[in-house]
Order: sequence, then C-alpha cells, then structure tokens
Amino acid sequence: MQVTESKSDGLIRVYDITIPGETLESKVTSKLMEARGTVELKGFRKGKVPLKLLRQRFGQSLLGESIQELVDGTVRDLVAEKEHRPAMTPDIKMTNEDFNEGDDISLTVAYELLPDVPPVDFSGIELEKMVVKVEESAVDEALGRLAADAVNYETAKKAAEDKDQVVIDFLGKMDGEPFDGGAAEDFPLVLGSNQFVPGFEEQLVGVKAGDEKTVELTMPEEYGNAELAGKAVTFDVTVKEVKAPQAAELDDEFAKRFGMESLDSLKDDIRARVGGEFEQASRAHLKRKLLDDLDERVDFELPPTMLEIEGKQVAHQLWHDENPDVEGHDHPEVEPTEDHLKIARRRVMLGLLLAHVGSENDISVTEDELRDVMIQQARQYPGQERQFIEWVQGNQQAINEMQAPIFEDKVVDLILGQAKITEKTVTKDELEKALEDLETESV
Repeated sequence: MQVTESKSDGLIRVYDITIPGETLESKVTSKLMEARGTVELKGFRKGKVPLKLLRQRFGQSLLGESIQELVDGTVRDLVAEKEHRPAMTPDIKMTNEDFNEGDDISLTVAYELLPDVPPVDFSGIELEKMVVKVEESAVDEALGRLAADAVNYETAKKAAEDKDQVVIDFLGKMDGEPFDGGAAEDFPLVLGSNQFVPGFEEQLVGVKAGDEKTVELTMPEEYGNAELAGKAVTFDVTVKEVKAPQAAELDDEFAKRFGMESLDSLKDDIRARVGGEFEQASRAHLKRKLLDDLDERVDFELPPTMLEIEGKQVAHQLWHDENPDVEGHDHPEVEPTEDHLKIARRRVMLGLLLAHVGSENDISVTEDELRDVMIQQARQYPGQERQFIEWVQGNQQAINEMQAPIFEDKVVDLILGQAKITEKTVTKDELEKALEDLETESV
C-alpha cells in the first residue's frame, strides 16, 4: 500500500492512497474460501463447490464488500499511525472511477484535525454571582397565585359580571340549522376566560339565572371547522345559574389541598421553590458570564468544516426565530452572514474547550443522571411515557442530545469551582434585567 500526503494546511490533511489489486484479490479469495464451507449448490457437496463457480455467483457482491472493508481498515490504520484526532468523519473518494476487477484501488482521504486546546488557568477567572433573597412578599405573591387558581364559585342572585361563572345550556346554529359540536348542557363558563370564541362571553355579561339569550357573532376566519370559519352564527343560550368567585381562605385546610399539613409548611415549600427558581436564574447568569470570559480568554484554530456547518445551523435557527409562522424546512437555503459565523465560532470554540476540559478531568454522564433527565422529559407526554423512554433508549442521537447539557453543566461546575466567585445581593427585578440584557447582547 502506498500513502502520500498531498496537503497539510493548518488542521487540514489530505492523503492519496493506493491499495494494490493483489491485496483486493487476496481479500476476495479469502471470503470465497470462507463461504465455500457453507454454500450448497445443486450437484455439489457442501464444501466442494469450485471457486470458479463461487466467483461467478458471488464475486461481484464480495468484491464490493471487500473494497469497503479494505478502505475502512486503511483509513482507520492511517489515522491510528499518524495519531490524529479527526474532527469529523473523513471524506473518502475513489479516484479511479473506471475501476475494473484486478485494478489497484486509488483513494483520496481528507479530514480535519481536532485542534490542540491550550491550557487555561481557571483560578484567574473572577466572577460575580447575583444572589436574590426570598422576601416574604415573593412568598405571599406565589401564595396568592395558588389561591386564585383554587377559587370557589358560589351561587349568587345577581346579574353576571366579568369573572363570574355562568352555568348554561347552548345550541349553535348557522342559517337557522344546528351545526355539529355547537351544543352542550350544564356548561360552566367563567366570563372573561376567553374559553369561547371572541364575542360570546361578552354578550353574557348582565344575564341572570333563568334568562334566555340569543348570542349573535361571526366565527373567526381561522376557526378549525372550515364550514363555520368566517360565517355568521347564533347560539341559543339558557342561563341556569350565576356563580360568583369566592377567594380561598388561606388556612391549614387550604394547605392540605396541596398535600401540606399546615399553612406554615405550605409557605416553607413555596419559599424553597421560589428560592430554587432564583438560584437557577442566578446560575444561568453566572454560567453565561463564565462563557463570555472564556470566549475572550481562549483562542485557537478551528476546523473549517465544523465552523461552516455550525454557521449554517445558526443562520437556519435565527431565520426560523424571525419567521415563526414558517413550519418545516421547505424554504430557500439561508446563507450565513458574518454575524452568524461569529456566533458559530463562539459555539464551536467553547464546545471544544468544554469537551477537552471534561475529557482531561474524566467527566462523564452517569446512567442515573441520564435516567433522571429521560424521566423528566417523558412527563411531557402523559400516557406515553413508556413509549417515549423506549424510543430514546433505541435512538443514540436522542441519548447524545440528552447527555450534552448534563456534561456541559458538570464541566461548568468544575471550572466555577476553581474560579474566584464573589456574591452580590440583588433584587428579583435586577436579576431578571441582567438576564434580559445578556439575551439582548447574544442576538
């Protein structure tokens, strides 16, 4: 076998390789000999089929299989011999397109190397962590939201107002004829909830129990039923009951509705959850500031193809962010701009840096950590959790996508553990404003 390096430019390597025809012939013959012991053909005993006949029957398929194995093995040996770390799968091309059996195999193998990541003294990084104390006002606010969601409705002898609940029978008609799906009995409707099509609830403000009212409106143009979309319809409504909202009593009985023994224990639980939310937001801000610092601190050559691919992904992603109404990918290709490539460069460089640090420190994602995330995501599909988990377990790409953020966070924690972190107490609004500012900077 002959190997010639035809290009060595930065991280790019290109090799011209020739595999002798004799090597290929030997490979094919070896496979024919292996098959000979198992193949049965009419008129011949097992293991006694002539090689010439086997070659006529199976030669072409074994030739293709042998070429693939020789090429894969040759490239694998080349990379191992050179002690290279390709950034992506090598690009392999046969250069003798008019190949005939017995000819040498001529190849061009091109790949880009993963760069050497320079060492970074993380102890020289100085960051400020924003800390938000959980004030009682935040606990009271969260408690108020729970109370609002747990509101009771009690019968009231009065005209219905916004926020009241009316219990109604209704029958929808178009051109005087009832239409499918337009009727219900004893339906509890909270006025102002926007549960029904625009204009329906507003016309029920002022009704009383026992009233009969005809609601007239035009169905929305985007209504799901095409036969009704944009059409004038009426609803014959009978009001059976008007109920007024009654705020929940914030006491121990209220707390038991949420699985707590007392109102104090409910407040403690809320305080812990609110504190957890503040901590998550604070860490997100700290992580972003760390990545900003690393982006300025580290610089090394990047694989061109990896950068190009990431640039296209950034351009595609931002295009969809700007065009949310476009679903799928049936649109013209989005060419990356300098801004897109700048974002891509940051992502690739930080990704390679974090991967290097993780590898150097033997960081990995445990089965328990992966399982916890898998279960958490499965909860987004009620009733289909088992199917989701089975799908993930059989999909390596999905597993990789779940592992990536876990791995990244563990590496970030390692770096933060070596950096100098000072704490600054701020308000909730100040933390939210700081996060918004960072998001604005990244666009």
